[in-house]
Amino acid sequence: MEVELIEAGWLSILPPLIAIILALKTKEVYSSLFAGVFSGMLIYCLKTGRSMLEAVCLVLDMLAYKIGDNGYMILYLSLLGSVVVIVTMAGGSRAYGQWASGKLKSRRSAKIATALLGALIFIDDYFNCLTVGTVMRPITDKHKVAREKLAYIIDSTAAPVCIIAPISSWAVAVASEVGGEGGLSAFIQTIPYNLYALLTLLMVAVVCVTDFDFGKMKKAVETAKEQEYGTEEEEKELDGIKISDKGKVYDLLVPIVALIVCSILGMAYVGGFFQGTTDFATAIGENPTAGLTLGALAALFVALIMYIPRKLVTFHEFMGGITAGVKLMVSAVMILALAWSLSGVCREMIGTGEFVSGLVKSVNESVKISGGVLGGSGIFLSLLPALVFVVASFLSFSMGTAWGTFGILIPIVTMICAGTEGAEVLIPTLGATLAGSVYGDHCSPISDTTILSSAGAKCGHIRHVETQIPYATLVAAVCFAGYLIAGFVRNPWITLGSSVLLLAAVLGGMAYWQKKQ
Repeated sequence: MEVELIEAGWLSILPPLIAIILALKTKEVYSSLFAGVFSGMLIYCLKTGRSMLEAVCLVLDMLAYKIGDNGYMILYLSLLGSVVVIVTMAGGSRAYGQWASGKLKSRRSAKIATALLGALIFIDDYFNCLTVGTVMRPITDKHKVAREKLAYIIDSTAAPVCIIAPISSWAVAVASEVGGEGGLSAFIQTIPYNLYALLTLLMVAVVCVTDFDFGKMKKAVETAKEQEYGTEEEEKELDGIKISDKGKVYDLLVPIVALIVCSILGMAYVGGFFQGTTDFATAIGENPTAGLTLGALAALFVALIMYIPRKLVTFHEFMGGITAGVKLMVSAVMILALAWSLSGVCREMIGTGEFVSGLVKSVNESVKISGGVLGGSGIFLSLLPALVFVVASFLSFSMGTAWGTFGILIPIVTMICAGTEGAEVLIPTLGATLAGSVYGDHCSPISDTTILSSAGAKCGHIRHVETQIPYATLVAAVCFAGYLIAGFVRNPWITLGSSVLLLAAVLGGMAYWQKKQ
């Protein structure tokens, strides 16, 4: 798709805002995303002297381009959906749910187990979202954990874990943006300054161990206690395909383990590790979705050789399960395609990222010129981590991509922090960039990880978004205060310790207030 990048100014932030506001207002995500994409194309056509008909054609062009450009992701989702359906048909999910119900005997233990599994799968966030949902949903359903709560736990242990794991696709992406041989070293130094990721994991621990909830999540949790999830719902989704009563626990565990192992090996293979062209950490970040697709295909093959000889499913049923699995993922793929298209319009056509980054540059230059407005550049540099956190949050929320956000902002941050004085706040500001990118991505209805978390938990997408935002924003507010401290103190452990204490105080105050009501 050949288009030129234009400068649309303030208009460039309208398409994502339109999509987000409509989605939250109407609770209908498809039309809201389409409206965002179409409004972006209208802005582009008005600026370049094209007609409305051309805007419609460009919407279709962008959709086709993004579907082709993300073909491996669509294949991966389709194959993973097939694995989920076939494992369910063979009775593996049911057997695992019955076994785990005996081991995990409370709602609390089910939530804790979900969070721990999410923390263990740190290689890739897409993989995390769908795998944790597949494995843990039967157990959380059994204990009547709200699907909204499950989606929150999945989403909050996906990107937040990946962004602080030195061996992950995210670490490689960040290190490449920082550049130079010290890219990975700089990433490791940002970990204690990545307040949003660390405090979100702490927040998840609190939510799992206690019964503390607030806002729309509290209502969802109360509703779930009266709701029935499980076998009937699965059979309805599988269009009446029967579920075997001969399945064993290992009929779920073996394909999932095969999926995990083969996905990691697949990422390493695609990235050139086994060919000796690169190291393991770099290889897994080279083309992770291609490696994940290989892993999903391997898991399907393992299921084939496990189930058919034992007559858990027939060959005809197995192939029907593949088709049913693809159907299961159609909704997620449609939302992703529209979200990718909206991101494409903003990044590749109307310059949303360039506009926001230009604002950051202009503020920096005005401070240098005016000198005394903010007390000189020294005060500005001290405020920089907090300011960058806000900018990264807004940009990531608008575009629905953490990777795109830190790809835009990291070069600007390194430029602003060039020099002896600026070097002191470089690492805190890079940490703030990553944290803000994850927070915005975490809240955005057009984020791919938010969409996949909804799919993994089988939770309504907008319900997931509106129940998660208050939790994420509470943590982000504490992070903003933490980055104000970081800019002046410039010590990671004092910053992190202060932020943890502040979050604990806020949560304690909220819990006390709830008891008084």
